[in-house]
Amino acid sequence: MDLTLQSTVKLNNGVELPRLGLGVFRAPRGEVTRQAVLVALAAGYRHIDTARIYGNERDVGAAVRESGLAREDIFVTTKLWNEDQGYDSALRACERSLKDLGLEYVDLYLVHWPVPGRRLDSWRALEKLLADGKCRAIGVSNFLEHHLDELLGKARVVPAVNQVEQHPFLHQPALLRYCADKGIAVEAYSPLTKGMRLGDPRVVEIARKYGKSPAQVLIRWCLEHGLVVIPKSVHAERIRENASVFDFSLSPEDLRRLDGMNEDLYTGWDPTDVP
Repeated sequence: MDLTLQSTVKLNNGVELPRLGLGVFRAPRGEVTRQAVLVALAAGYRHIDTARIYGNERDVGAAVRESGLAREDIFVTTKLWNEDQGYDSALRACERSLKDLGLEYVDLYLVHWPVPGRRLDSWRALEKLLADGKCRAIGVSNFLEHHLDELLGKARVVPAVNQVEQHPFLHQPALLRYCADKGIAVEAYSPLTKGMRLGDPRVVEIARKYGKSPAQVLIRWCLEHGLVVIPKSVHAERIRENASVFDFSLSPEDLRRLDGMNEDLYTGWDPTDVP
């Protein structure tokens, strides 16, 4: 597995998705988000993950334009929010996101949540957006196996990505195997547990062994499981620190130890009971 800052995952439609990205969930709109994205791009990130509900698409788009990088060198993801789900409303929502981003296309457009009764119509809309060139790849977020089973029974296009919360304290190997079998890449959001487990003494001990921070160990764990990973920060030093994860590898013993820390810890949304 190629693990460098510029390493990518080839999606099921041939599009290359950078393995490390910057998430901007809860990053304040305006200068804070714009500067965070600029710092990330200057540090070598080439993947930025936003969403309509985050309220900062305009700032992400502004930073992309100001970065001095070619548009085709930056992978931009945004997402269809729940209130916009449905066929016609999803088409309109994507146009609004593109307008706010100031972009002609996004690289990846995701259904943000498996809204019952609307997610299949939303997916039909995403298939049209893909065909129309509004996005280079389409996928889902927070979908578990039963949601994917339903979708794959109707879809003309297999999702390229499933973005789910993933870290050692929420390790879902069955879901990862399912997605691998279907050719769906998995992206890990909240890989740092929103800070809730960074002080876990087992993680701290492993981090000391490698001369790394607990955050770097959690990001590296995701990478070594073949995941795309999108840690969030608005602090320049943390953004750069989170990218410094390609100069070490976890031993098989430490990887197994981290795998054994699962406690089904959802730090955000839990889609388990969504029919």
